[in-house]
Amino acid sequence: MAKATTKPKGATSYKETAFGIIPHSKLIKLELEGIKRGLEYIYGIIQRRKATNVTPNLICKLHLISFGWIFPTWAGKYRKIQVTFSGKETPSYYQLPELITNLCQDLEERLKHLPEPLNDAFIIEVVKLLAWFQHQFVFIHPFQDYNGRTARMLTSFILLKLNLPPIELKAETGLDRKKYLKAMQKADGGNYSLLETLIKRALSESLEKVRG
Repeated sequence: MAKATTKPKGATSYKETAFGIIPHSKLIKLELEGIKRGLEYIYGIIQRRKATNVTPNLICKLHLISFGWIFPTWAGKYRKIQVTFSGKETPSYYQLPELITNLCQDLEERLKHLPEPLNDAFIIEVVKLLAWFQHQFVFIHPFQDYNGRTARMLTSFILLKLNLPPIELKAETGLDRKKYLKAMQKADGGNYSLLETLIKRALSESLEKVRG
């Protein structure tokens, strides 16, 4: 069975893309453009006021729009290989359709039980929901790569559906990435507090910008 191991961020590596085999330094610019495309896609859904839930189809389409132009052979499709990341073995690839379907259904059920927006507990419960969803999505690891980025774009989509501003959860480089990985590792053991703190801080910053 094929396996892939996620390399540490910043490590010298090369990837085969639609533009040839390129180093990580050149790939970064493509990744940023991919995230921009993905965010434009979800903003478009919200602006059209299209009542769209987070579904397996939406998740795959978001991943395809974001990264399919870079990696046309596997982007937007559930992985067919086993992947190890941060020392953890991901669920078996044949479980992915069921796991993602269950995750989407669970998310929609949890959204129904959020407090009313004017309730003081609303933001607290939203943060808890987002921390749970992000961790579960990354743990399932549905795609060969860019699961964390996809989870963070979906987080913004959920916030927009709740009439809240999107957030920028810094998790790509340096100290920010170390904090994010530590928070995710704590969540592996059932402790979501660090991840909730990161999300709450990012959401507070976004709300402050909106309020001027």
